[in-house]
Amino acid sequence: MEHKTHENDIIVYEKDLDLDETLDCGQAFRWRKIRSDYLCTYEGSFLDSRLTVSQSGEHEFIFHNISEEEFLGKWADYFDFGTDYTALKRQFSEDKTLRAACGFAGGIRLLRQDAWECLISFIISQNNNIPRIKGIIERLCGHYGHFPTPGELAAETPDSLAFLRSGFRAKYICDAAKRTAEGSADLAAIAAMPLDEARTELKKICGVGPKVAECVLLYGMHRTEAFPIDVWIKRVLAEYYPDGFPEYLSENAGIAQQYLFHYIRMKQEQTA
Repeated sequence: MEHKTHENDIIVYEKDLDLDETLDCGQAFRWRKIRSDYLCTYEGSFLDSRLTVSQSGEHEFIFHNISEEEFLGKWADYFDFGTDYTALKRQFSEDKTLRAACGFAGGIRLLRQDAWECLISFIISQNNNIPRIKGIIERLCGHYGHFPTPGELAAETPDSLAFLRSGFRAKYICDAAKRTAEGSADLAAIAAMPLDEARTELKKICGVGPKVAECVLLYGMHRTEAFPIDVWIKRVLAEYYPDGFPEYLSENAGIAQQYLFHYIRMKQEQTA
């Protein structure tokens, strides 16, 4: 990544990023696309920080109205600009299917999200679609004026969260908040555990099953060996990897999964 300041903006040059592919692929739910004169523009939030970012060219991006200090201190890490995705895709492309997936959507990056925000977001995501997930999270943040802390949510009950219209998920939100607030679910400690232990600890939270646990590990704790499996990835594994996912990719299997998920989902939509 290269960057420079221009008036109140930060201009970033990065060949391994596409905003549509990264911000609208189901890994984060606090971004919305807005109309602009650029190729695309998104408004979104990470914890209590808001950002407007535009893609002005194939490899050029504008981070609007932020200082270089804020960009380097928060957003460069959030967009994982410290990781060499060119090298990752070169490694992935030793596999025929992943070579096609990387060629199809080579601008996907794994966002480095907050573990707490990610936990609540993916509890909300269960048996849900992206517009509804975004709506619930928007109501949650609108009610508090920010993404609530574990302590704030621990004071709620499923009845008091009725305004979210989150259905059965409300009781899971409350349980996650209470466990996190009291420390029985120590997310920082879980993030540092061996992967199987971390999975076990996360699944002690009501409503956190295997898929949500993997999503929290991958998207909220940057455990790139975590591998969420949904209906799309099940299809990929059945069709292209009946003998198992390549072992040599295990360290970054979660990032590889991002390319495969987008590839198979978009391919299916295009042929439907």
